[in-house]
Amino acid sequence: MNAPIIDPLQGDFPEVIEEYLEHGIMKCIAFNRRGTLLAAGCSDGSCIIWDFETRGIAQELRDKDCVSGITSVSWSKYGHHILVSAADKSLTLWDVVKGEKITRTSLQKTPLQARLHPGSSTPSICLACPLSSAPMIVDLNTGSTILLPVSSSPDTGNGSAPPSRNKFSDGSAPYTPVAACFNKHGDLVYVGNSKGEILIIDHKNVKVHGVVPITGGAVIKNIVFSRNGQYLLTNSNDRTIRIYENLLPLKDGLKALDESSNIPDEVEGVERLKAVGGKCLALFREFQDAITKIHWKAPCFSGDGEWVVGGSASKGEHKIYIWDRAGHLVKILEGPREALVDLAWHPVHPIVVSVSHTGLVYIWAKDYTENWSAFAPDFKELEENEEYVEREDEFDLMPEMEKVKESEVDEDNEVDIVTVDVDSAFSDSDMSQEEICFLPAIPCPEVPEQQDKCVESSLKLVNGHHPGSPLSDEAGQNGQAMEHAASPIDGMYNSDAEDDGGTRLKRRRKPSEKVLGSSLRR
Repeated sequence: MNAPIIDPLQGDFPEVIEEYLEHGIMKCIAFNRRGTLLAAGCSDGSCIIWDFETRGIAQELRDKDCVSGITSVSWSKYGHHILVSAADKSLTLWDVVKGEKITRTSLQKTPLQARLHPGSSTPSICLACPLSSAPMIVDLNTGSTILLPVSSSPDTGNGSAPPSRNKFSDGSAPYTPVAACFNKHGDLVYVGNSKGEILIIDHKNVKVHGVVPITGGAVIKNIVFSRNGQYLLTNSNDRTIRIYENLLPLKDGLKALDESSNIPDEVEGVERLKAVGGKCLALFREFQDAITKIHWKAPCFSGDGEWVVGGSASKGEHKIYIWDRAGHLVKILEGPREALVDLAWHPVHPIVVSVSHTGLVYIWAKDYTENWSAFAPDFKELEENEEYVEREDEFDLMPEMEKVKESEVDEDNEVDIVTVDVDSAFSDSDMSQEEICFLPAIPCPEVPEQQDKCVESSLKLVNGHHPGSPLSDEAGQNGQAMEHAASPIDGMYNSDAEDDGGTRLKRRRKPSEKVLGSSLRR
């Protein structure tokens, strides 16, 4: 698609399912900093790295010591390393280019999420959020851990999780959700606890500097910063997504926090922490579905921070809600009848990637409308034929208008073709540090198919729809989640998959209505 002919007035958010990726059962995803590589953790303990430009598999990271499902994946700043957390209580750091395991650390409890330190090009520190435990700073080189406080109260600030509000009905052990994330440069950690508080922590000195209470005291399930570090998002048990504006400077936030904490001496304890927290975060917007009151799954910001996206946590539906930062709901993306597991927005382009409970990764992209008037300022699009009267000098070799324009050009000015414009989205890049953007893709040889398989698949196309299609027949108004009929290509692919023992390793594109119509007419 040529960028100059795209209508700039269209909303810069995805609208339809462009295609989907298939490899085993994928459970969690993460883009690298440039959005050129997509890492996906699988249920068999492997981590697949997709080349997002070609949609091919560029690397497969597999640890023979890990056979449990992957719970999270995290890229280093420049893409040289990737951190994988698994259900067997392990944290594994990988070299992306070599495909080799650097180090492996085991925790006492299963890490539900782990994030590498964002301020280091060669990170050895990560933030882990284990199951039913306080978040911790883990040194991947030594394996040592430092528990972070989860409450502003002195009696519960020693790293132990606060009393749970979510006890299971079957009498099993309670699950205390605790979410945590680094700020943009990693000098502060923001922790959301089960008391509905956001703690601002200096993780090096293990000290709580500020507390921001949430209205109603609802349990915080997710907490994440925007890429530019200006906004903080929280997802709570009261079915509300809240956006906070970061009042601290992006760089040296800890230093500015120490300098700005000039609170009167008579204010002490928790009230003092709340006063400091009020100088760090300010509530900006709240998002919720006032009609259905649904819970949200994997909410996040767009790459530029202009949009907020959240998936429905309801079982049996794959809905994605998109709001602008002003709080208006602008789009509801309806996918197949498969529960949504994880969600990620592309760092640069208006593309959303979602994971279903069946292990498929759906790629949502924008349905562009071409604007051909962008080719020339005087180009006019016509709804119907019009009679045109040409100018007298329109087809002259040198029209009078061109002569005037040519006289206005100053040919003595030098044109700078050396200076590279800095992209604001990557303004903090270190030019001395080489960044990994692409990996050599693994070629996937195709097995030649027999002619009778093509005939058989064509008969299936005429007689009915293919039952194994990942897109459900319950399509939304957008038309992106329609069940597509099998084509000879699909028949070849499915037969190929049966010959390989059912291993799913390819991607498919949704066939267009024109292809389906012509096949049915045959």
